[in-house]
Amino acid sequence: MNLINLFTKTFDNKQPTKAEASSHWIKCKSCNSLMYHKEVENQSYVCPKCGYHLRIGVKERLELLTDENSFVEFDANLIPVDPIKFSDKKTYKKRIEEGFAKTGRKSSVVSGSCTMNGVPTQLVIFDFAFMGGSLGSVEGEKIVRAVDRAIKNREGLIILSASGGARMQESTFSLLQMSKTSAALAKLSNNKLPFISVLTDPTMGGSSASFSNLGDIIIAEPGALVGFAGQRVIEQTIGSELPDGFQRAEFLLEHGSIDMIVNRNELKKTLADLLTLFKA
Repeated sequence: MNLINLFTKTFDNKQPTKAEASSHWIKCKSCNSLMYHKEVENQSYVCPKCGYHLRIGVKERLELLTDENSFVEFDANLIPVDPIKFSDKKTYKKRIEEGFAKTGRKSSVVSGSCTMNGVPTQLVIFDFAFMGGSLGSVEGEKIVRAVDRAIKNREGLIILSASGGARMQESTFSLLQMSKTSAALAKLSNNKLPFISVLTDPTMGGSSASFSNLGDIIIAEPGALVGFAGQRVIEQTIGSELPDGFQRAEFLLEHGSIDMIVNRNELKKTLADLLTLFKA
């Protein structure tokens, strides 16, 4: 039987296009199960068959983590510039335009204030759909401003990382964001305010080498890929094979690099409880 025919009733007896069919069905990358989109959405985009955590965007993160209508975004109009007039196959300006067309945002970071189960906090979320969640000058500035708001309001800070690392199109300017954000977090610590880092799939490169691993509490989603360089690059550098899964959250927890692994469905409660504990 033609696979499209199986979907006919779903679309009220109207023959769906391939695009419509694919948007209503999701294939798990882990167990290859084919699932109805709504079923996965109701499970917070966690595969009900094997527990695999699918990648999700900022909109879904906000819906899962923040109390209804509590999120207030800041610094949405900060726009990346092209300090070194970078161009490879495309100009940097063109890539920024494509990122905006794809996500409706001007950077890979969304930051603002919200409450989680009634607990106020400053929240920063990386959007991997915008240039691979790369860390540039605007992203670093948004993190620093979130730190400043946390200090001013005497609140905690939560950063959800999903990044390929520092943005090569800004060269040294992006690398400076590693030290800039780390210095800001030191200021937060000096004010005795908590920083909770949540590592999602993937958290790599300069992000993992700076703010992502500086949390008072470091949480990872199940199966999240976390590291600096890729496994093949490391193996070629050291001339030795590495164990399977050594950059996954479970391996990192076993070896003491992170504090806990939290299922996405339980993340909001866990974060709210930790913020409350730090405030006590």
